[in-house]
Amino acid sequence: MIDLRVVTSDADYESWAAIKTAVVPNEPTTARQVRASDEDGRLLLLASVDGVDVGSGVAGLSSFGNRAFMAARVLTEHRRRGVGTQLVRALSDHARALGRDGVNAFVYADEPHSIAFAEHRGLVEVDYQLEQRRAITAGEPAPPAFDGVELVPLGRRREELLREIFPVALEGYEDMPVPGGATYRLEVWLREEATEPDGSFVALETGEIVGYAGLLEHALAGVAEHGLTVVRRDRRGRGLGRALKLAQIQWASSRGMGELRTWTQKGNEAMQALNRSLGYVDCAKVLTMQGPLP
Repeated sequence: MIDLRVVTSDADYESWAAIKTAVVPNEPTTARQVRASDEDGRLLLLASVDGVDVGSGVAGLSSFGNRAFMAARVLTEHRRRGVGTQLVRALSDHARALGRDGVNAFVYADEPHSIAFAEHRGLVEVDYQLEQRRAITAGEPAPPAFDGVELVPLGRRREELLREIFPVALEGYEDMPVPGGATYRLEVWLREEATEPDGSFVALETGEIVGYAGLLEHALAGVAEHGLTVVRRDRRGRGLGRALKLAQIQWASSRGMGELRTWTQKGNEAMQALNRSLGYVDCAKVLTMQGPLP
């Protein structure tokens, strides 16, 4: 018998995080991180069989395409028993209650079973995200100096500076080549960006914000993940994006970190090429699947 329940207790969060990490080991998470990412409209579910948790699900508002976001994950040994179908049904009902009739979902390009599961429910590939990684060594060099431009870590001024950076960040989100366009709410930005504030930098030119590069906590020790990297439209093409990333690389090196990870979307080949020129290596590819709610 398959039972679904809403995640509420500490034990539920631990179980949800453990299942997500087991199914998607490339993107591990912790119960603390799952709690910290809570937002209005998000639903977390656990699926159990005979009292044992075997699946997890999440649904909420997507940040692009005016759609819902949905993910159903089932431990390998418990698949093909209807657990994923039950999760998708419940998550779809929740998405409809949020006023959405379309969905964005994400599957790894090297997982044909996940692609088939999505396609069977009417979803089609519309985009992809490319993961790139860079090994960090001791003594990474400082970024080049720019006349009149200062790179400043957010540090203790994280929320204050993030509020000031947000208009520039919106330019970056508006320019992202994603299906349906990207939207981002201030409260989500304040919660999710620069969770490594000392490794997140703002570029200031005569006191004005002209660029930003965020760094995020990762569940693995010695690893951090890039957030948004953006340069104000009228200051692009000068190498500020490269300088911001080099500042993050140097910071990670000074902290003894071993790796930085980043994700970029189809259509942003310029950023992918910049990353490669800085020593990042292509790794995983995740497909964006889109369609009507199942």
